[in-house]
Amino acid sequence: MPSYNIPAQALKVEEEIKNSQFITRVRHAATAESAKAFVKQMNQRYPDATHHCWAYIVGNPQSTTLVGCSDDGEPSGTAGKPMLHVLQHSGIGDIVVVCTRFFGGTKLGTGGLARAYGGGVKLALEQLHLKQKIEYQPISFEIEYAQLKDCEHILKDYQSEDLKLDYRTKIRVSVNIASEQIKPFKSALVNQFKGQIEWNTIS
Repeated sequence: MPSYNIPAQALKVEEEIKNSQFITRVRHAATAESAKAFVKQMNQRYPDATHHCWAYIVGNPQSTTLVGCSDDGEPSGTAGKPMLHVLQHSGIGDIVVVCTRFFGGTKLGTGGLARAYGGGVKLALEQLHLKQKIEYQPISFEIEYAQLKDCEHILKDYQSEDLKLDYRTKIRVSVNIASEQIKPFKSALVNQFKGQIEWNTIS
């Protein structure tokens, strides 16, 4: 699975629209449970708010189906869906947005509400700092002792983590490689060692 952008920090933006206060908060959420926990936290922290509308995307925004949204009492389709729509076109994953509204006495109408909630998310995302989430895939193989230095040299050209070396009759190498780089990494090893490499199945 390719890498994708996620929030690097929490963010809050505020707007006043026809006397109503809209406070949009953005957080990183790696699971649907953590996204819903943040929504619950906002409800508990600001019980006097008129609405806490929300939307989230968990996983890769290009392929995920793990999404959720809520109008929280606003007319159907005027809050959660516009918020989620903005998120789905942002290219950002693992993100939850809660827009808290304190009603100011003037009704905005369905179009006005959709613009207010969707606009709050757009405003927040314009200011949001991002970082890249890299999806890793485990790989394991065995090499001769004489091949170790060349193997380590090849590894430097790829994004990897959790390298483990198990010294047996041969050296068993276990490492997580960025998913996008698995194929070229394997090809580099095969070319370097002229096919003399044993691949292990990851259980």
